Amino acid sequence: MPLEDTGLRVDRSTKTLRERTVERLRDAILNFQFKAGERLVERTLCDRLGVSRTVVREALRHLEAEGLVEILPQQGPAVARPDTSQAAQVYEIRALLEAEAARAAAANADEADVARLVDANRAIQAAFAEGTSRDVLKATTEFYELLFTIAGKSVAWQLVQGLNARINYLRAMTISRPNRSADAGAEMVRIIEAIARRDGKAAAKASFEHVETVKRLAVSMLEDVSLLRTGP
Repeated sequence: MPLEDTGLRVDRSTKTLRERTVERLRDAILNFQFKAGERLVERTLCDRLGVSRTVVREALRHLEAEGLVEILPQQGPAVARPDTSQAAQVYEIRALLEAEAARAAAANADEADVARLVDANRAIQAAFAEGTSRDVLKATTEFYELLFTIAGKSVAWQLVQGLNARINYLRAMTISRPNRSADAGAEMVRIIEAIARRDGKAAAKASFEHVETVKRLAVSMLEDVSLLRTGP
């Protein structure tokens, strides 16, 4: 699917041109303007984004490092096709890091921190209700950044950030499921309530179970896509 013309042309007034190009292409992939496996033709991207081929190539290399783009033999760059094994591994790493962050946050959080977590969760629900998928992804990332900050786990957050593009690709899939907003909100509330009680064990358990839930959902969705692609 070609990039839409409206709103995607790169603004040359802020950040570096490569950074802005990366952001536009990342958003297009996360919004499923490109389908998994779809070729990313450099000439077309240059025309649509209004940048040089050099900038496009640099942006594609960056997105390849993030795991959103893959280089296909004899074909060139394409949107990466996550398989169930890769997705499961991403969620397994998330589960371990986020459970530890929740446990540590329960030990560190004061009333103000808990209030900030509550507000951050409300922002996620508001994004579900009134915003775009990009707004949901942004609000969710901000919630977790706050959680890891309260926990004092800056190195763990850096590791999560290294996987953030893949996490957001999978998250963009799962948030499209009916009732996911209500389910996710309830799961987050259980984490926050455990932190407020200073119950580290319960906070870690609630966090781990939340990630396991979305892991099962994402893997199921990827299996459905695989069946559609290959047939019975």
